[in-house]
Amino acid sequence: MSNARAEPQILSWKVGGMDCPSCAATIRGAVERLPGVSDVKVSVMSELLTLSLDEARTGREAVEKRVAGLGYTTAPIASKAVSAKPEPTACGCGHDHSHAGHDHGDHEHGDHGHHDHAAGGHDHSHDHAPVKASAAAAAKADHGHGLPGHVHEATPDGVSWYQTNKGRLVLVTGALLAAAWSASLLWPAASYWAFVAACLIGVAPVARRAFAAARAGMPFTIEMLMTIAAAGALVIGAAEEAALVVFLFAVGEVLEGVAADRARASIRALGDLVPKTALVEENGQTRQVDAAALMIGQTVLVRPGDRIPADGEITSGVSGIDESPVTGESVPKTKGVGEPVFAGSVNSEAALRIRVTKAAEDNTIARIIRLVEEAQEARAPTERFIDRFSRVYMPAIVGLALLVALAPPLFFGGEWSVWIYRALALLLIGCPCALVISVPAAIAASLSAGARQGLLMKGGVVIEAAAKTGVAAFDKTGTLTEGRPRVTEIVALGRPEREVVELAAAVETGSSHPLALAILDRARTQAVPVRPADDGSAIAGQGVVGTLGGVAIFVGAPRHAVARARFDDAANAAVERLESSGKTVAAVIADGALAGLIALRDEPREDAAAGIAELKALGVRSLMLTGDNARTGAAIAGSLGMEHQAELMPDGKVTAIKSLAATTPVMMIGDGINDAPALAAASIGVAMGSGTDVALETADGAVLKSRVRDVAAMIRLARATMGNIRVNIAIALGLKAVFLVTSVLGYTGLWVAILADTGATVIVTANALRLLRFDAGRAG
Repeated sequence: MSNARAEPQILSWKVGGMDCPSCAATIRGAVERLPGVSDVKVSVMSELLTLSLDEARTGREAVEKRVAGLGYTTAPIASKAVSAKPEPTACGCGHDHSHAGHDHGDHEHGDHGHHDHAAGGHDHSHDHAPVKASAAAAAKADHGHGLPGHVHEATPDGVSWYQTNKGRLVLVTGALLAAAWSASLLWPAASYWAFVAACLIGVAPVARRAFAAARAGMPFTIEMLMTIAAAGALVIGAAEEAALVVFLFAVGEVLEGVAADRARASIRALGDLVPKTALVEENGQTRQVDAAALMIGQTVLVRPGDRIPADGEITSGVSGIDESPVTGESVPKTKGVGEPVFAGSVNSEAALRIRVTKAAEDNTIARIIRLVEEAQEARAPTERFIDRFSRVYMPAIVGLALLVALAPPLFFGGEWSVWIYRALALLLIGCPCALVISVPAAIAASLSAGARQGLLMKGGVVIEAAAKTGVAAFDKTGTLTEGRPRVTEIVALGRPEREVVELAAAVETGSSHPLALAILDRARTQAVPVRPADDGSAIAGQGVVGTLGGVAIFVGAPRHAVARARFDDAANAAVERLESSGKTVAAVIADGALAGLIALRDEPREDAAAGIAELKALGVRSLMLTGDNARTGAAIAGSLGMEHQAELMPDGKVTAIKSLAATTPVMMIGDGINDAPALAAASIGVAMGSGTDVALETADGAVLKSRVRDVAAMIRLARATMGNIRVNIAIALGLKAVFLVTSVLGYTGLWVAILADTGATVIVTANALRLLRFDAGRAG
């Protein structure tokens, strides 16, 4: 027999019955005490238990038995579902770097596109180091979850609350309670035993779970408090109140389960956007397959009106794609061959053939869902404090209840039954469930609402940091601006405007340089015919030349063009005016004479000015950090009404961020790839981008619609969430304080105590769920 010990395996189970952090804490605490079990992770949002198990010491059946003993159901999940999170991919932008002959002006194209085209003034550094995931780090920093609490049962899809075990228990105990009250009218002698029966039947499953948790090393659970209170009430003859307390406790659990399921429903709805089947095309034939089984490299046919079943690349066809399920952007985008598409998007116009580029578990919507689920583990500092507080609070409440039960009868001649009754009421009102759930319920609702609006924040720690933001630092290219140059102005000098465009477009045809593409785009916009120039070539460091209809053409920077044509005062003044406003200028020379000037600039996004104004209204200072030259930086920042720092290398951006962070929390907004060091240095790093791998996997948050206004929306959502949490904590502690006093003084009894506890829990949960309807995009 071999003595070799098997390597621990990563195993995963779907757990039924979780709907609050206390459930996760109960399972985690019970399972991690088993020998050979380590790295236990429990996600309430995804109802998932993942752990590392040495089966030579403990079998997986023992894990399932331990969880089942706590009142939960388990279903093993195939090991592929527990795959490690994919590494951030390196930049694969595929831009053409070769157009060396272009030199349209002093800016050397540094501000345009995402690569340094022989330019010193480029705004990005191409440092691809992954961004520090501060949320993940915070999650790892504190593994201790709070008080073991209620065992809840989530309502499965299509199953009503009364069809669940908890629902049936409520109906049975309610019926027994009604029967006992009826018996008290018709047969008073038997009514006491009817109430006893209702209490015992209702408390039995609660007691079973309480003792299972105690055997697992967790005696201070809410189930144990409930069991002690019910048993104590029966001992002192308060059977009617004991039965009522058990019934109200069960009702509270059902209400909490329904409320928690509503929070999960918004995430489930995202998953439902991806179609269940797909049409795979092979050898000219199509066949229907399960969308989850699609493999990378397969070609799928997507008909007009159908949802796209996988992330992929169009290989045939042109159509309008509605990407609102992924990005929230309502206007369809026209896409053609070679362009990427996302699973769950709607093909609105024509048939498309799409090559699958990502497996089902790695498509954009699946990653968004996974990130939101994982974000539940990145708990807010407030939540971690409450968890630590609760671990001390529970034993303190039990000790106080014992003091109330024993001290007055022993030392002051009090009546035993009266003070035991008050101590039992104190136990019930002392249950910290409302306090424990006050933070995670709000965080879960906020994450769900944000995901639906294209705002991703990785957990409570990120939400709390975003709410405190005092400075929003923006990268320029691709963040505040569109990331590609556009022709902003044409100055006709020796020839008409259309002819200037035609001549420039002729020599730029076939080039993939950003400035060339901008000129060709302007020609298309003005319906100028584009004919390729003859003998076209690039002159390194100067520009491009060619001939069209016998006319010799040169397009390049004015400083190189002056050697080929005369610039009069008007031409020189025009060049100075355009360059002083941060624009790149291309001079067009035809047959040795200046035909005209073309001004290009990477323009701010349409919503950039409005986004900066909204941040200012929120009291957040805006700052642009750019590697571009000072003149361009000043022009863009001035048009948006914000501060700026220009000509910064990547380490310069980090220095600027650290300097700002010394006095106030800083949010850095960048493209998620080139600004990695600055994103990592900030209090919270937010990536702009429609679901790119790097944007989703590395930053603390992401703005999927690539809108500047959504930065203000993210801060508004974060502040609303923290305000909601403060209200929840006030409700939970306020009600506790009032009823603790009234219970000790004897003004309120057992049923009022449990009603107050359940009521507080339902109130804070309902208040948190209001965030699901929060419109983060609405200013004011």
